[in-house]
Amino acid sequence: METQMKPKNLNSVKVAAAQLSPVFLNKVKTVEKAVRAILEAGNNGAKLIVFPEVFISGYPDWVWSIPASQNERLNDLYVKLVENAVSIPDDTTKKLCEAAKSANINVVMGMNETNSETSNASLYNTMLFIDYKGVILGKYRKLMPTNCERLIWAQGNGSTLKSYNTSIGKIGGLICWENFMPLARNAIYEAGTQIYVAPTWDKGSNWLGSMQHIAREGGLFVVSCCMTLHINDLPEELKKIYVEGKEWISTGSSCIINPIGEIVTGPLDSKEEILYADIDLLEIIAAKRKFDSVGHYARPDVFNFSVNNS
Repeated sequence: METQMKPKNLNSVKVAAAQLSPVFLNKVKTVEKAVRAILEAGNNGAKLIVFPEVFISGYPDWVWSIPASQNERLNDLYVKLVENAVSIPDDTTKKLCEAAKSANINVVMGMNETNSETSNASLYNTMLFIDYKGVILGKYRKLMPTNCERLIWAQGNGSTLKSYNTSIGKIGGLICWENFMPLARNAIYEAGTQIYVAPTWDKGSNWLGSMQHIAREGGLFVVSCCMTLHINDLPEELKKIYVEGKEWISTGSSCIINPIGEIVTGPLDSKEEILYADIDLLEIIAAKRKFDSVGHYARPDVFNFSVNNS
């Protein structure tokens, strides 16, 4: 059952998690859908909207099912994925920035990104950060693709491991199972993050438990956002890789969590919807009175921590 945290005072702001399905392997139509969601969230008073992992233009779930020996099939799918990926900046990011400015809302967008700085033929799993004025603040490239994902995405580096100042506080985060990496989390905490975004393909009780732990460990708000994906959202050639009768490839399970680990809205399953919650950043200070993992609880005299951000 969904709940919503009520605003306590003037420090409260509304944030949103867009649990939506992409128009699979169709960048143009997926961006159109994203723009509509950005405008809708802005009209509903949200000051931040977070989209799922690689929302543009879909999660390549086939890597878990199609054997590596099927080269021709995998080549065809990879070419389609690259053709529908984003280069930062390009016409796609221009449209997203225009929507953010029009809606007066900060945007975090998950996307397949081409390595336009070199060959334009490799992909990164990327989060793009856009402020409410339509300005690109920066991007984060997933450091560590998981298991079979390494056949699709290159590895990011420490240069994008940071948080961004926005009109509603510092926003940073990690993608999917990177959130299990203690040192990566610590880097995000040390960056002063107040709203921790976690676009993901994972879901279920174990994932939600991890998100609640991160909220408590970091003393921050967590926006966990996963796309829904129904079998009918896929092209015919991909439907065949799943067992007969399977309906949901991904049920979503998006949610928003407060700094003491309470889920304040969601999780939402098997449904497209934009989730909203009113958050108060003063709750972060209250939570960190007892435990601040990068403050009074850090013990830098005992532990050394550094990030190679080159």
